[in-house]
Amino acid sequence: MTDQSPPNIRTDIPHSARIWNYWMGGKDNYKIDRTVGDMSLRIDPGIATMATESRRFLMRTVSYVTSTGRMRQFLDIGTGLPTMQNTHEVAQKRAPESKVVYVDNDPAVLAHARALLTSTSDEGVTDYIDRDFHDPDQIIAEARNILNFKKPIAVMFMGVLGHAESVKEQQRIVSTVMDAVPSGSYLIYWDGTTDSDAYVKLCEEYAKTGGAPYIPRSRDEIRAVFDGLEMVDPGFVSITEWHTNEADIEDSEPISAYGGVARKP
Repeated sequence: MTDQSPPNIRTDIPHSARIWNYWMGGKDNYKIDRTVGDMSLRIDPGIATMATESRRFLMRTVSYVTSTGRMRQFLDIGTGLPTMQNTHEVAQKRAPESKVVYVDNDPAVLAHARALLTSTSDEGVTDYIDRDFHDPDQIIAEARNILNFKKPIAVMFMGVLGHAESVKEQQRIVSTVMDAVPSGSYLIYWDGTTDSDAYVKLCEEYAKTGGAPYIPRSRDEIRAVFDGLEMVDPGFVSITEWHTNEADIEDSEPISAYGGVARKP
């Protein structure tokens, strides 16, 4: 962690990471976040389900690449506010020597990362890079100080690339990072889709609040991020359908959030 100065946290503008925290039952949010969060729930009640299922998807995918894929290095870009079962906790539980680097540029996330994102094992490493995901070259440069780019790395973009201004920019960000990691690395990625009119409306209304706009993509636009990579079964699916079982989720109906896991050949 580079900058240890106190963060300048705006409490008068809603922030998606804090709203997400509110939907997941967290306490790291402000009145404006709860107000906009409640407004969003009225537009699309399913957004709370998307929030909780996205965390379950993280837990299943990180468990998979740690156990089956033998991953010991993780680059979690756009991590958001720490909640329960964060990437380092899931990975280091299964492989205590795992190294996890979180990337975000929000002051509130930075403040909580310093306090909460610490290794759960003596052998592991957990660190944080204060960078915008729109600058993947700088992220890679700083991550090299912590991770070994000669060995496979699991790269994660979990529901954040809707903040990219275009599909082209989304592709550029992911491909830049994946080009930098070696063969055998994995991409773990999901995002909200345009399947749901209510979700699209929610994102349109959120943009009017002063928060950073979030643009839902079509399934094909999200699926294209995996081009050139080898998809892991069951492929590109709703996040509720990725390696789920009755113990993971009571309702296995697909939701408008799609993604998957893919290996770099």
